[in-house]
Amino acid sequence: MDFNAIKDAAKNYEKDMVKFLRDLVAIPGESAEEGPKLQRAKEEMEKLGFDKVEFDPQGNLLGYMGTGKKLIAFDGHMDTVAIGDRDNWKFDPYEGYETDTEIGGRGTSDQEGGIVSAVYGAKIMKDLGLLNDDYTALVTATVQEEDCDGLCWEYIIKEDKIRPEFVVSTEPTDGGIYRGQRGRMEIRIDVHGISSHGSAPERGDNAIYKLSDILNDVRDLNNNGCTESTEILGLEKMLHEKWNPEWQEARFLGRGTVTASQLYFSSPSRCAVADGASVSLDRRMTAGETWEGCLEEIRQLPAVKRYGDDVTVSLYNYDRPSYTGLVYPIEAYFPTWVIPEESPVTQSLMETHHELFGEKRLGPDTQIKMREARPLLDKWTFSTNGVSIMGRNGIPCIGFGPGAEAQAHAPNEISWKQDLVNCAAFYAALPTIYTKNTK
Repeated sequence: MDFNAIKDAAKNYEKDMVKFLRDLVAIPGESAEEGPKLQRAKEEMEKLGFDKVEFDPQGNLLGYMGTGKKLIAFDGHMDTVAIGDRDNWKFDPYEGYETDTEIGGRGTSDQEGGIVSAVYGAKIMKDLGLLNDDYTALVTATVQEEDCDGLCWEYIIKEDKIRPEFVVSTEPTDGGIYRGQRGRMEIRIDVHGISSHGSAPERGDNAIYKLSDILNDVRDLNNNGCTESTEILGLEKMLHEKWNPEWQEARFLGRGTVTASQLYFSSPSRCAVADGASVSLDRRMTAGETWEGCLEEIRQLPAVKRYGDDVTVSLYNYDRPSYTGLVYPIEAYFPTWVIPEESPVTQSLMETHHELFGEKRLGPDTQIKMREARPLLDKWTFSTNGVSIMGRNGIPCIGFGPGAEAQAHAPNEISWKQDLVNCAAFYAALPTIYTKNTK
């Protein structure tokens, strides 16, 4: 391959990519409301000569370039979070803005920039004659990731019967290659009590007080160390060989965490003892942890055991219809995943970066110092569609995408033109390198 030609082609498409991204930003599209954004993306794919462009029943947009044997996918979710408090924005989040180096607006980093670069990466494959009988490139613009990460790929794999050789997540990676992330669960604890008049609380059984005891134990589970003299062993234990056969990858991804995120109660009135109390827990999981183990860990907390049958620990479910009206229920469990450093997928991405850009992360002047200080091969802090692709279904997944992780969900969200260009070039070159390495 002529790597300079690939970089030149990506640079020549910079204005087209910026216009496409700004068009997407201008169309509001939170989870289950992405339809108009996806129609705009379909128009771009068709204009650029994709061989097949279609929607599945859930509303995911699937664009194919080429007709080769191995299917290599580039995934990006089209939905965004809400803008939050408008007063926190210095510019209109949907009109956005553009300078010589930046593009501002909701969705620029998280993560419509990744879709833009993937669409144009596939176009460069076609322009430069890189497509052959070895591979087909699939660009997916997917739905409802912000609500329920991975739901779209559960549908694509199980119902559309699409199973790529591997998937590149185009979520923002600050110029790095990301080979994993912690998983997460949405856990609910429900506590039953008995109401009485507030003037005689001893006649009742206050569910809020019982939940308070449980929450103290939850806090200890997150904060404690893991010495055997500790009544509640902290989640730090999973970083140690004694407690976790996968401790090395756990140290790479980082320890698990648990925190209370929402509280609920039921009571006949403000002058009565509460007869019910509930809490939502955000549980982040590292390598070696399972959903069954995490639920049992909560059930074995001293306060939970003390209150016995008055406490129920469960997983949330997600069943919100997509913008097409399709409902695809799933448990709110998003597994940890990590692709080995020695995997042919990982090695092919590292080789692609070496051939195009060298051994260090690239980025705009405002970001380069921070980026160069970090290893090229790293991991995400947040969760991605990889929880389904690799976490539930075992399809190799890895990340390389434009923008910054810290920009995700933040006011005044921005991305950078240089990232769009670099990622388009990277995506264009990667399939040829991978197919060469795996022949």
